[in-house]
Amino acid sequence: MVQKNATCWKGFVFLGFSSFGELKLLLFTLFFSLYLITLTSNVFIIVVIRLDSYLHTPMYLFLSFLSFSETCYTLGIIPKMLCGLAMGNQAISYAGCVAQMFFSASWACTNCFLLAVMGFDRYVAICAPLHYASRMNPTLCCQLVIASFLSGYLFGLGMTLVIFRLSFCSSHEIQHFFCDTPPVLSLACGDTAPSELGILILSLVVLLVSFIFITISYTYILAAILRIPSAEGRKKAFSTCASHFTVVIIHYGCASFMYLRPKASYSLERDQLIAVTYTVVTPLLNPMVYSLRNRAVQTALKNAFQGSLLGKR
Repeated sequence: MVQKNATCWKGFVFLGFSSFGELKLLLFTLFFSLYLITLTSNVFIIVVIRLDSYLHTPMYLFLSFLSFSETCYTLGIIPKMLCGLAMGNQAISYAGCVAQMFFSASWACTNCFLLAVMGFDRYVAICAPLHYASRMNPTLCCQLVIASFLSGYLFGLGMTLVIFRLSFCSSHEIQHFFCDTPPVLSLACGDTAPSELGILILSLVVLLVSFIFITISYTYILAAILRIPSAEGRKKAFSTCASHFTVVIIHYGCASFMYLRPKASYSLERDQLIAVTYTVVTPLLNPMVYSLRNRAVQTALKNAFQGSLLGKR
């Protein structure tokens, strides 16, 4: 079916931001600046964690892979969006749309699983600190990371196949700025109910299962923190989870709103605003909220900066 569609369907045209007119230049400047900060910060975090032996712990291992996943996610969406804003080229081929949906869905699912793994890591660190080193050993950490990436790709492939098994026989115009599942699904003709159900089920499995896992972890974490006798100890324990919890709420809030709702509730303006949040703003949260505010990462950054200055001398 996919091959048949590829033969008769040449491509798509994005209509996202098409109504902004002269504001496109301003949007391009804003999004390009944010993207440069996001890309630079995430890559810098990966390099610093890789080079600083003090950060070779499970927490920072998972953090570096989350930065890598967020970087790959934005690479598949934002450059094409910026090209459309700057040059007005809003077209994308059928194969390009398939690839963009597959990779964006895969990395988005991977992010969910990595956040769940990071929640589990915090649970072990706070609820069983004496057994942390033995339980979160390098073998288990690698297995969790590999499982997160493989699961992300499998679910991304499933979502892509569910969408592109359909026939597209109406408009070529996607009411969005990238090939996301809801706007592409709205272009399909015929009975789309099975595909809508398939996307809903896959989204439920990814979002709810991982979020429930995080919720269980944080329930035990909160109980353990409340048992700490000193206020300073409770504050320190909570600070190790606050940034992760903030990223979780924003990430799952946006994703749930986009994918856990019926097709009839789609709205161009509202959906684009939510999409901008989780494609442009949320990837910026990882280095800014989760990493750069962390004292150990700040120390590593200072050491790396001082080392580079000494090297130049």
